Amino acid sequence: MKEYTYLAGAIVTEVIGTSALKLSNGFEHAALGGLAIALYVVSFYFVSQALTFLPVGLVYATWSAVGIVGLAAIGIVFFDETVDLAAVVGFVLVIAGVVLLNVYSSAYNPA
Repeated sequence: MKEYTYLAGAIVTEVIGTSALKLSNGFEHAALGGLAIALYVVSFYFVSQALTFLPVGLVYATWSAVGIVGLAAIGIVFFDETVDLAAVVGFVLVIAGVVLLNVYSSAYNPA
């Protein structure tokens, strides 16, 4: 189960890092930009650890998909961004794809 702990760590640090990057306002706030860079480095470390246990396709699909949906939610809640019905359907399909890969695909069982 530690492989999914690493993957979760990668997702959380990448999402927080991207949020800090948004708040840095194009590195106008250097401390937030620096925090974003540091969190991206930590995220890549966690991805590298997850890749020692899980297939690259599963790791990258999960990392990017959950990050996309998580950041969209953060954008809506904290940055007053909007989404339309097509975006919501797209997010549902992305999450459904990740669930299929992680739960139902025999091709992507942990190594």
